[in-house]
Amino acid sequence: MKKLIVGALFALALSGNVNAHLTPDEQAAKSRGILLFNQYKNAKRELRIAAEAGDAEAQFYLAEELRKEKQLMTDEAQKWYEASAVQGDYYSMFQLATAGGDLCAVANKCPSGIKSAGDWLELLIKTAEPRAMKGDAEAMAIMYNAKSDLTWLEKSAEAGYAPAQWLLANRYSEGKGSFLLPWNRKSAEEKWLKASSEGGYPKAMIEYISILYERGDMEGVRHWLEIAAKTGYQDAVSSYGTYLSHTPDKVGYPIDLIKGYALVSLLKELDGGRNVQVYIEGKLPLISEKMTPEQITEANHFAKEWKATHPPLSFYPEKLGL
Repeated sequence: MKKLIVGALFALALSGNVNAHLTPDEQAAKSRGILLFNQYKNAKRELRIAAEAGDAEAQFYLAEELRKEKQLMTDEAQKWYEASAVQGDYYSMFQLATAGGDLCAVANKCPSGIKSAGDWLELLIKTAEPRAMKGDAEAMAIMYNAKSDLTWLEKSAEAGYAPAQWLLANRYSEGKGSFLLPWNRKSAEEKWLKASSEGGYPKAMIEYISILYERGDMEGVRHWLEIAAKTGYQDAVSSYGTYLSHTPDKVGYPIDLIKGYALVSLLKELDGGRNVQVYIEGKLPLISEKMTPEQITEANHFAKEWKATHPPLSFYPEKLGL
């Protein structure tokens, strides 16, 4: 019976019916929901619209929101993970496969699902491995998570998947992998952080900036911090605005109070967590005391223009929490 269930679900996962066709309103709700999720705000209402329409990605994010809200797997969270997983979503399969490590297992109150964690892991590997073997770099990264085999993460990085390149650099930093010469480990870390940065991954940019800063390459620091800020990554936007306004000046940007104030003020939108508001309350008065009322008005206009022409602010949480 177990093999029949796994086989049926495997066939469904590969059937091509991964996401329902969303109406424009449902797609807008999904996009808004993911934006809110990435800002640590309540996104259930928006995500539920697309999830109920059958969208697998929205179902995953809704399940994540529900699980994180209670800090354990709930019946409803499991329902949406399963709805997403049977449509072939890697990330939902992984969460279901690792539910045994959830707090619900500690309390012996995990919901009963349509199959076991081991079955979901088997399905995850059966779904991802053929795609990984055909060169799908994201599937390679999923195989690393499924099997804890660093070789898959290295293959994903070599295939150009920026999140995997960032993660591989961090795994090397933690001592994973083997290097004949010890200094080659540091070289590999920098190589993959640089590659991930060039691939547009802002978390890698921030870590690569640290390397450049230690080396005294202020031109490189200024370049990558600006690029990272333009992705909407909260950490980069806050640092970029602070350094532009010289509160303090750490990297040598020409002072730009208007742009600096504008960027820091944009962070008011991130009122869903991570103590960002405390940071803003400390920084904005220090910048504004250097400015005229006219400059603050101009900065507010600049903030509106920036928001209209750049990606939304985001904490860029990892989909698997890694």
